[in-house]
Amino acid sequence: MLKFKNMKKSTKEPLITIGVLVLVYLVIQLLISLGAVSSLMQGILVPVCVYSLAAIGLNLCVGYLGELSLGHAGFMCVGAFFGTTASKLLSDYIKSDILLFIIAFLIGVIMAAIFGFLIGIPVLRLRGDYLAIVTLAFGEIIKNIVNVIYIAKDKDGLHFAFGDSKNLVSDPETSQWIVNGPQGLARIRHLSSFTLGIILIIITLLIVYNFVNSRTGRAVMAIRDNRIAAESIGLNITGYKLLAFTISAAIAGGAGVLYAHNLSTVTATSSNFGYNQSIMILVFVVLGGIGSIPGSIVAATLLTILPEALRGLSDYRMLIYSIVLIVVMIFTWSPKLKVVREEYSLKRFIERRKEARSNGK
Repeated sequence: MLKFKNMKKSTKEPLITIGVLVLVYLVIQLLISLGAVSSLMQGILVPVCVYSLAAIGLNLCVGYLGELSLGHAGFMCVGAFFGTTASKLLSDYIKSDILLFIIAFLIGVIMAAIFGFLIGIPVLRLRGDYLAIVTLAFGEIIKNIVNVIYIAKDKDGLHFAFGDSKNLVSDPETSQWIVNGPQGLARIRHLSSFTLGIILIIITLLIVYNFVNSRTGRAVMAIRDNRIAAESIGLNITGYKLLAFTISAAIAGGAGVLYAHNLSTVTATSSNFGYNQSIMILVFVVLGGIGSIPGSIVAATLLTILPEALRGLSDYRMLIYSIVLIVVMIFTWSPKLKVVREEYSLKRFIERRKEARSNGK
């Protein structure tokens, strides 16, 4: 116990976060086995993991890098479509669901990282809100590009078309469509699960915490806090920012792979990979606390469950959802309420008890 208390904060926080995550997972699994969790709530467990991953990735960009990105839904789209395309092409050859998902996940993550790297090269050299504007445009562009891609498979092999699927295959009835333009990808193998989502979150937490607490991570935060000072001591500003942004995009791509393999059909629409999705992920980050990884997970969990929990209220559920958002945002960021929270926090309560015992002696 004494050894844990003497640990550095950089070591203690990841252990506490992962420990709480594992505990919550075990409790939920116990409740499911006892039949205490409805099928509706069980159905949103994977989306909770998806949005937690996306929020962690965006928090790395916004909280630690200090750059605003409005295109993480676009990186999710890249990961989702590359990952599901790979799993559909390989599903006839790989029968193991776990192995198939791992391959699809790696492909989705790598492709999202490549897109993040390519976008970051020109944009991260600039200052201001250029990254937000470019990533917003990227999200819309990638969504529209996916909607005009056609990939089909028949006895003659793979066929690819861009913009027009006429005469792509000789017999459309017997051909297997991998990507069918606006109709997206259909008949996807259900490879995602709550257990898999928790494992991916834990792996992501280890990667992010290792990065943040490393020499490179400290350099990234130094650039965020004072770019001129960091530049004056010889730090490669663009290189460090590009690395952090690429990792952030890769995490979002992994969230997209998990999201896509939880559905039977995936289409690139405004509702799932559009601007609103990016804003929603940004809300998770801001509400949970910019730079707070556990806060991002908690906010993503609560704000994903809340609309479903209020579904019985019909037309009023989104009104209540909006009110809750406003109240929580005021409570989180108000300076006066921050003093109240600190005064009545568990940490302050323990300190007062110690002071009382010391005075009693």
